[in-house]
Amino acid sequence: MRVALVDPLAYTPPYDHSLAAALAERGHAVTLLTSRFPHGEAPAPAGYDREELFAPLSTRFFRRSWARLAVKGLEYAPSVTRLTRRIARLDPDVVHVQWLPRPELDLRWLRRIADERPVVLTAHDVLPRRAKARAVWPEVLETAERVVVHSLRAVEQLVELGLGRERIARILHPVFEGEELPPPGGRTLLFFGLIRDYKGLDVLLSALPDIRDARLVVAGDPLDPVEPVDLDGRVEWRLRFLPHDEVKELMARAAAVVLPYRQLDSSGVLATAIGYRRPVVVTDVGSLGEIVREFGVGEVVPPGDPRALAEATTRLLEPQALAAAHEGADRAASALTWERSAEEHDRLYREVRR
Repeated sequence: MRVALVDPLAYTPPYDHSLAAALAERGHAVTLLTSRFPHGEAPAPAGYDREELFAPLSTRFFRRSWARLAVKGLEYAPSVTRLTRRIARLDPDVVHVQWLPRPELDLRWLRRIADERPVVLTAHDVLPRRAKARAVWPEVLETAERVVVHSLRAVEQLVELGLGRERIARILHPVFEGEELPPPGGRTLLFFGLIRDYKGLDVLLSALPDIRDARLVVAGDPLDPVEPVDLDGRVEWRLRFLPHDEVKELMARAAAVVLPYRQLDSSGVLATAIGYRRPVVVTDVGSLGEIVREFGVGEVVPPGDPRALAEATTRLLEPQALAAAHEGADRAASALTWERSAEEHDRLYREVRR
């Protein structure tokens, strides 16, 4: 089949790349329609085509300023025009939308596309965080013939919104396979990835003094303001985008990766940590707790609870617990493959093909 994957502002290049490559491996003609990734180099296409249609100026020449936002706003309409015209020329059998940056605006072009060909939507964020986006979200969901989510909890949330269960497909987030590392040990914790308020770094910093002899590395690009604290020399800060080699180095040092998120459905950080066979402590939000419990990858705690986070992390740092979670990560990595995900997407596309 001809498949158009759409991630207008390149929110998740590693996910887009891995899915596109796995679908191409199954024989599909895949085109990823996206923008330049503003935080670093995107993976090179492997068996598929990538076209950067959206926001050509704001993703290249501006860096987190009012000017970037203004230019991005001016670029929106021309970008949508390029997208819809390109999809018409490609004439795909299915259009698979990964992200909608502005659902209240994107709904218009999504409907135009859905009138002519089947649309599949992956709800990486089951419910948008912005009020305007939440207001139109039921209409967005109804426009798609199928909605992909990554957790059982997300399925129930969409059913509560009124979407028919038969139109929802749960496809687990695959693992980003990392390089082989020595088994985890020591007492170094890692918090990494794009830093946003909802990821609960403040909760982890509150918990750290109660985790005996633990050190914390905070590494990632801060999209929301963050104030580095020292905590008696126990915190190392790397506030920038992390290239692949640096991620590998940090994973090699880490005994465990901590994800104290307040909300989220799925996490590329979790998929990366499991790929490197690192134990994790996660909050019970979205698919995070489901995956960690199913495969025994670490500890699960309630969101927003520093004491529970400290106690769970202390348990996990015991050598026997680390070894067990390391084995669980290995099981998860063997099960949550991109080949399996592509097979499930393939089946879904065939269901909606007109």
